[in-house]
Amino acid sequence: MDNDPVDRELAELAIELALGAGELARHRRESGFDISAKSTPTDLVTAVDRDVEAWLTAQLGRRRPDDAILGEEGAGRPGSSNVRWVLDPIDGTVNFVLGLPSWAVSVAAEREGVVVAGCVYNPASRELFRAERGRGAFLGDVRLAGPRTVPLERSVVGTGFSYDADLRARQGAVVAALLPKVADIRRIGSAALDLCAVASGRLDAYYETGLQPWDRAAGLLIATEAGGAASGWRGAGPDDQLTAVCHPAIASEFIALLEELGAASVG
Repeated sequence: MDNDPVDRELAELAIELALGAGELARHRRESGFDISAKSTPTDLVTAVDRDVEAWLTAQLGRRRPDDAILGEEGAGRPGSSNVRWVLDPIDGTVNFVLGLPSWAVSVAAEREGVVVAGCVYNPASRELFRAERGRGAFLGDVRLAGPRTVPLERSVVGTGFSYDADLRARQGAVVAALLPKVADIRRIGSAALDLCAVASGRLDAYYETGLQPWDRAAGLLIATEAGGAASGWRGAGPDDQLTAVCHPAIASEFIALLEELGAASVG
């Protein structure tokens, strides 16, 4: 695929923004921060989340003032260009608060509704995952080849859970039914890093319900550019009802199993 100069510019800026935001978050974490709750007592947000999103928004306002923005913590503006930035200042806020090293800044750029560039940066590990539409996915300078080629029963599957206690209980029942049919389950705590884990072969498959655009935009591009097959519920594309990614060889079987277990109906 020919290198689109606009996509290339957006991809380079996504990397720059993710690195800058990640280092800001890392330094702010070391100096202390306030914590509050959003939708439920377990749905945490910190002053760092908001400050990092404000920094990202300010950078985009200076660099690309005509682009639209959608951010997890409320940053949003319409744009007159065909570009929208989808921002998650800290994906995995609970991990960030607890000091678990699995949280990330996620930055994605859409053109006419299609994600063309994405970057997920984990400041704790200093790992930077990136992708540009049609150009592959990378961890640093190493091209990613996607998940292993293993049957579903040998697959290690990642997932996540709602902040709502009733939904968590129902999602737990789905996991209990899924566990005997796969090798094992992992719960990392960051959808963006889960998707990157599929891209890098650290997970064989991943599914989750209730993801918002900022949770999945960058990571999903990285996973699919690495060769992962992505799907939603009943033939739809990945969305808030269901986002699932795995090796193409087990995609039909994996999605059919999730549908049999009613995975999306509990989202």
